[in-house]
Amino acid sequence: MKTLTVALGERSYPIYIGAGLLARAELIAPRLPQSKVAVVTDSTVAPLYLAPLKRALEARGVSVVPITLPDGETHKNWETLNRIFDALLENRCERNTALVALGGGVIGDLAGFAAAVYQRGMPWFQVPTTLLAQVDSAVGGKTAINHPLGKNMIGAFHQPLAVVTDLDTLATLPGRELAAGIAEVIKYGLIRDRQFFDWLEQNVARLVQREPEALANAIERSCAIKAEIVALDERETGERALLNFGHTFGHAIEAGLGYGSWLHGEAVAAGMALAARLSRRLGLIATDEAARVSAIVAAAGLPVQAPELGLERYLELMGRDKKVQGGRIRFVLLRRIGEAFVSDQVPREALAEVLGESQVHA
Repeated sequence: MKTLTVALGERSYPIYIGAGLLARAELIAPRLPQSKVAVVTDSTVAPLYLAPLKRALEARGVSVVPITLPDGETHKNWETLNRIFDALLENRCERNTALVALGGGVIGDLAGFAAAVYQRGMPWFQVPTTLLAQVDSAVGGKTAINHPLGKNMIGAFHQPLAVVTDLDTLATLPGRELAAGIAEVIKYGLIRDRQFFDWLEQNVARLVQREPEALANAIERSCAIKAEIVALDERETGERALLNFGHTFGHAIEAGLGYGSWLHGEAVAAGMALAARLSRRLGLIATDEAARVSAIVAAAGLPVQAPELGLERYLELMGRDKKVQGGRIRFVLLRRIGEAFVSDQVPREALAEVLGESQVHA
């Protein structure tokens, strides 16, 4: 087992990465304010992993309230959030009753937001079961639900007490979901670590084939990069915005097509290819570097072209993004592979050209 730390002073917490961790209740139980937890999961994950986690906690004298929600991005909304509150209230959960998010990014975001606002804040733990959640959404304390007009527009920052990443859960992950997680892994190399990106180019096939050593290395390095950035900028007032590379386009794709049509990682993958082409169009990176971005995205089995929504629709959707400041759309661009920056100085004609050459029928 590897242990990393998200260094946030009194809110610091560990990230545990290893195999067989669902059975290791000692990673959670000693941190519980009381011997009762609510485990929030979904209809896909519950049959696979709820029972072993429940057994492990109960063996340490912890009472478990299971809360199973419908699966999918389409359910990341107020209605599903209220189902969590209903269950917490019906089971007399208190402010000191901890909540455990067992699942992918949707469950982590929903459960984390519930924990942030139930009785004005309750402790919680992340137990991510998808690659995307393990390398990205489970780390950093961002929680949210979607709104029909924009993704993750309603939420809160609420750091967990620990992240418990069991690598064994990736064995049951569908290939499409695995690829979606690889998109976020690629992102870290592009924005922060050229050496890691070079390694990914050489090892992306091993990730797709789920080789344990390659996956463990990719997850550990991705979490280390995110933990470092979150420690520097917890509430995204500066450097943390770099983690949104590909997301301005990606969130527009998700909202434009309807949540769940494309997976988040698929939309981000196309968004990263678009952001690289935009960086090339603005003279920031060379053509061969933009081509490397598209090549590694394609090698992971991810889309490199954006769905055809039209320039005006893209501008409308990106204009509602939570990263907009002063009415200006902000993009994360590349100075080179391994170094990114944020800019709101992107000419409309550059966007039109990049989107025009990059759109395909959805």
